[in-house]
Amino acid sequence: DRIFLPYVVYERKADKERVNSYNCPIVSGYSEIAKGVMPLTVPLDTPVITFKDEKALYWQCADYLQSLGVVPKRVKMAFAAANDAQRTYETSVAEYMQGLFRHNRQEGRLTVLLAGRPYHSDKLIQHKISDMIAAMGVDVISDDVIRGLPAGERESRFISQWAYPNRILAAARWAATQGDELQFIQLTSFGCGPDAFLVDEVKELLHRHGKSHTLLKIDDVNNIGSIRLRVRSVIESLKMQREGERKTLPFVTTPPYTEADVRRKIIVPFFTPFISPLIPDIFRLAGYDVEVLPMSDREAADFGLQYANNEICYPATLVVGDIVKAFKEGRYDPAVTAVAMTQTGGQCRATGYIALIKKALVDAGYPDVPVVSVAFGSSFDNPQPGFKINWIKLLPIAIASILFGDCMAKCYYASIVRETEEGAADRLRDAYMQKACEAIRRNKPGELLSLAAKAAAAFAAVINPNKKVPKVGIVGEIFLKFHAFAQKNITSWLVEHHIEVVPPTLTEFFLQSFVNRQVNQDNRLVPKKLPNFLLRRAYVIVRRQIEKFNRAAAAFPLFSPAADIFDLSRYGEEVIPLYAQFGEGWLLPAEVIAMAHHGVEHVVSLQPFGCIANHIVAKGVEKKIKTLYPQMNLLSLDFDSGVSDVNVTNRMLLFIHGLEK
Repeated sequence: DRIFLPYVVYERKADKERVNSYNCPIVSGYSEIAKGVMPLTVPLDTPVITFKDEKALYWQCADYLQSLGVVPKRVKMAFAAANDAQRTYETSVAEYMQGLFRHNRQEGRLTVLLAGRPYHSDKLIQHKISDMIAAMGVDVISDDVIRGLPAGERESRFISQWAYPNRILAAARWAATQGDELQFIQLTSFGCGPDAFLVDEVKELLHRHGKSHTLLKIDDVNNIGSIRLRVRSVIESLKMQREGERKTLPFVTTPPYTEADVRRKIIVPFFTPFISPLIPDIFRLAGYDVEVLPMSDREAADFGLQYANNEICYPATLVVGDIVKAFKEGRYDPAVTAVAMTQTGGQCRATGYIALIKKALVDAGYPDVPVVSVAFGSSFDNPQPGFKINWIKLLPIAIASILFGDCMAKCYYASIVRETEEGAADRLRDAYMQKACEAIRRNKPGELLSLAAKAAAAFAAVINPNKKVPKVGIVGEIFLKFHAFAQKNITSWLVEHHIEVVPPTLTEFFLQSFVNRQVNQDNRLVPKKLPNFLLRRAYVIVRRQIEKFNRAAAAFPLFSPAADIFDLSRYGEEVIPLYAQFGEGWLLPAEVIAMAHHGVEHVVSLQPFGCIANHIVAKGVEKKIKTLYPQMNLLSLDFDSGVSDVNVTNRMLLFIHGLEK
């Protein structure tokens, strides 16, 4: 009489070395999408679940079952029995496979380790590949074989974020050290985000140990003849290549950033015209020589395609391409240069950009360039003892810089379509961004506040505030919505059509962590180390700074103040739970709904093609948003290196049809 489809954020950690054990966003979030897109005649229960913490898991199960009338004593007995059954099952599967492999090794019989996601065990999904292999006289085992075995040497750039990719990589490590009687075949399906990193890591690992790597990409196809032919060819070739001599090659990756590297120039990719120019001076206050690379271009995209997996998201292609291009053009000496990239540590694959950059540098011939992770707290398995930032000391100027940049963006986009003299808005933007750099060099957050007030007044003086223009809001994946080249200059295109852009801002992106921490603690997804009242108190301190900038920029008559993040979270909660935090998380739909409340009824959502996070938090909630706010006109645009300018332009022309009148 009801459907149980829980929202599972974390799987169990298999060993202590792993940073995280996330599920992918699709696994986590599709239960919520099902509720939003289809009529249901029975309840669909989607309680949030974590397997990472057994105590938390018990209370999550207890909360749900007791809501259905199950008494606490019975919940406790059932939970204990379930844990025992799970452990017994996992142990029996692993022991059976290990025993089978030992027997086959003694007999000289070939065994294939067929690695994939849990859904690949479904014979409909995997097209009975396991049966095909078995029919050829070869025993098949899965990556479950490594349960309970020692972790082995890491030898990988892969960031351990997702539970099942972690296990596949561990299985590949184990397989690489076995004899030729064990061979490795990997299954992947189209659009699997982590596999864009994992496949390359597994391939390189096996090849270093003289092993073959066979990758089978399986999707919804009716004609599986080509798959059968390939499987037969693979098995026959594996049988023939046994007993060969194998050599193990050394693992090559970029070096750690040590104290001796502090004098290196650090290059970072371009992000947005309203914060990237400020970054070098912010980091100089911390003692580092940082330089921002130019805006991406077609050549950078080509380098990205050459040195990064082609199934990775478009922002990663551009980031890798920008860095490789900078070295290939000889602009930087690899001996005295390092690379820096941010890491957030969430379910999105953006945390893995560090691994992509390292591999690209090695493959491009620059293996001695250190790569720095810019993150709060853990550096996610990235050794960098020489890179130390006192964030407490740097935070005031960093916060003021972000708030100043957001104020500038709001004033600029409202002004450029109302300016009384052509070019006035551009000149003001450039002049005040330069003045902001000077204030940052003096480490004067108060000067940035004063500059925001002066800039607001200056913009107000060059516009006709009574000029009526249509408005279009921009939301989406953080890189695309800020980066002009990545988004095919959509913001400039809208301006050229005399449409005011309601721009994305960075303030809310960072502030959402206050909401996320509280939500995760309340739902037992993380330990409750910081009471909610202390979180709120910290937020109040930050909020005071935001209100100062809101008041300063109010000198511009069309300025829209930064919203309270907890008010925004209530908008997001209308369509998706607040524990949906991957990618842009609940913030993306919250921004759309906030625009609806402020009369902005046309919104463009920009995302990388195949972005698994945006399939949940953007496209997945579109129907629900339109049901609640039928006046909203939403356009989702996907971007990759192959999308044509004509395609984007045609869709935008249809989108704004009638809007300019």
